[in-house]
Amino acid sequence: MQQPIIDFALDDENHWYALLACGHTQHVRHDPPWQNRPWVLTEKSRKNALGLMLNCKKCDAEKSALFQ
Repeated sequence: MQQPIIDFALDDENHWYALLACGHTQHVRHDPPWQNRPWVLTEKSRKNALGLMLNCKKCDAEKSALFQ
């Protein structure tokens, strides 16, 4: 389920994660070649990414559980 990013924070290992409007979180690492997210590297580009839609796997799992 697509959810907008409302903020960012760092975990205990200094990896960025997005806070989503649904209340869930999702790591947004820049780890080429697997994940190419250079926009997480600077404060300005993270700020510009607010509102970006990410697929929330936790919302998908919750929705799926409701229909089982």
